[in-house]
Amino acid sequence: MKDVILHPIGVINTPYKSPKNIPIQGRFDDSVEGCCVLHDMYSGGLLHLDGFSHAILIYHFHKCEKVEIKARPFLEPEEHGIFAIRSPYRPNKIGFSIVKIKKIIENKLFFSQVDIFDSTPLLDIKPFVKHFDNRENVKSGWVDKHFKNGNIPNETILNKE
Repeated sequence: MKDVILHPIGVINTPYKSPKNIPIQGRFDDSVEGCCVLHDMYSGGLLHLDGFSHAILIYHFHKCEKVEIKARPFLEPEEHGIFAIRSPYRPNKIGFSIVKIKKIIENKLFFSQVDIFDSTPLLDIKPFVKHFDNRENVKSGWVDKHFKNGNIPNETILNKE
C-alpha cells in the first residue's frame, strides 16, 4: 500500500494556545470564535458554503507528538481504545470539528464553537448536512452516561492535561 500524503489547504486561527481552556467539544462554548484562512488557490472552494449553518473542519493534530492505542479521555479516568475516544494521540493525527459558520470573506471562514489549537493545519472543509449527518437511535457507548438527562459534564471535573 502506498503512503498517503496530505497537504494543508490553509490554517485554523483560534485564541487557544494551550489545551487548558479548550472545551471538550466546541458546541459547549459558542462565545469563542476562530477563522480558517485558506491558501488563495483554494478560496474558490468556499463558494456557496455560506448557505450552510455549520461546517466540518478536518485538520492535523500538529501539536501532538505521541501515539497511544489506549488512552484516558477527558471525561473519566478509565482508559479506552483510541478508536472509542476522540483523543489527538491517534496513529494518523487527524481531527475533525463541527463549527458554526459566522461569515465568509474572500479566503477566510469565520466560525464559532471552537475546540481547536491556534495555527492548526487545515486539511479539508465539508458542509454539515442535517439530511446526511444526523442519525436516529444513536448510541454513544461509554460517553452516554456522562450526558444523562441532557446534562453537560462540569468542565472542572474533566481530566485535562
